[in-house]
Amino acid sequence: MADIVIVNPRFGTSFWGMEHCMRMLGKKANLPVACLPLLAALVPPEHNVTIVDENVEDLDFDRLARANMVCVTGMSVQGGRVLEILTELKARGVFTVIGGPMATVEPEAVEQLADVVFVGEADVTWPQFIKEWEVGRHARRYEQLEKTDMATLPRPRLDLLKSSRYMFGSMQISRGCPFTCEFCDIIVTFGRKPRLKSREQVLAELDSYYREGIDIVFVVDDNLIGNKKAIKPLLRDIAKWQEEHAYALTLFTEASLDLAEDDELMQLMGQAGFQSVFIGIESPDEASLKETKKYQNVRERAGTIVERVQRIQENGLDVWCGMIVGFDNDKPQAFDVLPGFLSRARIANALIGLLHAIPTTPLYDRLKAEGRLNTDEGNDTYGTNVIPLGMSPAMLRDGLIGVTEQCYSTDAYFQRLDALFIEGKFKFAVHQLPYWRTHRIAWAKRCAANYIKFAVLTRRLSRQVADRELAKRYLTQLRGAFAKRPLEPQLLFTYAIKTAMHHHYATITQELSASRGGTIPESVRSFSRRSATARGSASTKAA
Repeated sequence: MADIVIVNPRFGTSFWGMEHCMRMLGKKANLPVACLPLLAALVPPEHNVTIVDENVEDLDFDRLARANMVCVTGMSVQGGRVLEILTELKARGVFTVIGGPMATVEPEAVEQLADVVFVGEADVTWPQFIKEWEVGRHARRYEQLEKTDMATLPRPRLDLLKSSRYMFGSMQISRGCPFTCEFCDIIVTFGRKPRLKSREQVLAELDSYYREGIDIVFVVDDNLIGNKKAIKPLLRDIAKWQEEHAYALTLFTEASLDLAEDDELMQLMGQAGFQSVFIGIESPDEASLKETKKYQNVRERAGTIVERVQRIQENGLDVWCGMIVGFDNDKPQAFDVLPGFLSRARIANALIGLLHAIPTTPLYDRLKAEGRLNTDEGNDTYGTNVIPLGMSPAMLRDGLIGVTEQCYSTDAYFQRLDALFIEGKFKFAVHQLPYWRTHRIAWAKRCAANYIKFAVLTRRLSRQVADRELAKRYLTQLRGAFAKRPLEPQLLFTYAIKTAMHHHYATITQELSASRGGTIPESVRSFSRRSATARGSASTKAA
């Protein structure tokens, strides 16, 4: 029996990580990486497997040094820490394996530090490698040429996660996306033909989350609705499971904007217990969207982007979005348009980032051919490896700072939140289902639990926010929400969570503002692998 440890390196503090509000929520991190329990499940049962997620616990290198094998997985945004860990393990003589998005897009960055490198999906090659490793005949590099048949995957080992330390769980139903966005590496890694798990697999995983006591689950699919025909019956199955379990799980996911064009699909998502959906809107400018080949966002017959967002909201799904600045078409005026767009769309949670060219993507290839990729120093200074066309790198950096300040000022954020949740009288679809009219006791229990959660979080916000003026504003907002929507505890608790999230956004924005005229902080860089301790020859080459 071998001792195998799977390591997920820590993420740096970022807009996306919500680190500055985790303490108020009583958690260490927002969610686990979905591949961790899956990789563990693919290991033959005769071996001992341990998952160590540095985002919720410290790494013990002495413990890792005693393992027969340490497997490191990580995204490019974790790159600096990936290199630090591999460098330390190499110095200790530990047998190491590296895989995941970073190894896939730039295997040359890690191949000198790891004994084995996995490129692409590894659901077939990982078990193959373990068998070969057991007899001492493994290769140095594994690249799975065929896409994984999702129906063959085992149930993830959720029991190996420290689930109580995460805000919510993570679950994958499908891989792949049918669209052709120039900047996206998803279609390069997972292909354009969405592949889904079977109903039996999905329901079994829901059972696992239920048993583990996890009540909020992020379905991490890059586009859940990539295959609408296939996802609809699966959503019906999930809805049936939810009814049988008193809607024990709150779900949210990512989807493309064409969700707004399918009333049945929106209704099914509500019936299945989905409350929120993250949509890659990227830009309110159609020319920029066409430039990046995001054609699904510019279908004239479907209405404007704002109209489609509002259609989704009217169907009881809260919309989050991703926005990108720095497209070739973008001029300095783009920063002036974005705040108004988010206000009209009533989207409180908008993750605004710089365009970045990921290796293996069509964007990277095009900009490399045009000589428009920043050097490492330029990447660190300006926050992206893209040299913009419509403005200087400094103008792009300063424009990001300015638009972030505008969008995440306290007034602007709560204006957007209140426009939807208070003035707009938004109602989550899942809470309007006929089920609750016939299950009064279950409804009463849910209401009571959410009133308590709302009260606890309100108390923490009033006491733990160091900026007392900001704490007072939060208390005013929460009291106002309670006064206007007193009989909707589910909405009130969500409002409180979004208030806590504003504290995170405000903290990051302050850091960003302090960098004006200088180097953009690590927390808002689109991509960086620079680190304090991993700057040797191998890491210099990798950067």
